[in-house]
Amino acid sequence: MFYTYILKLNDSLYIGHSTNLRQRIKYHKSRKVNSTKKSKTVKLMFYAAFVNKIKAVKFEKYLKSSSGFAFRNKHLI
Repeated sequence: MFYTYILKLNDSLYIGHSTNLRQRIKYHKSRKVNSTKKSKTVKLMFYAAFVNKIKAVKFEKYLKSSSGFAFRNKHLI
């Protein structure tokens, strides 16, 4: 499975994708990921599972777009 996820950081959101969601969250919480290592709080807010990587990456890109921003704030978090 491939996962697209949203993390709540101190005062912002982080959107990413992974094949091993549990391990990736552990990396974020242990500050091994450069883009989130300065955050004191890392909380999983949402995730979606996909059967192929292309769909997971496309959904991640959509969530980072302006229309995906509106969808994310209205329906997911």
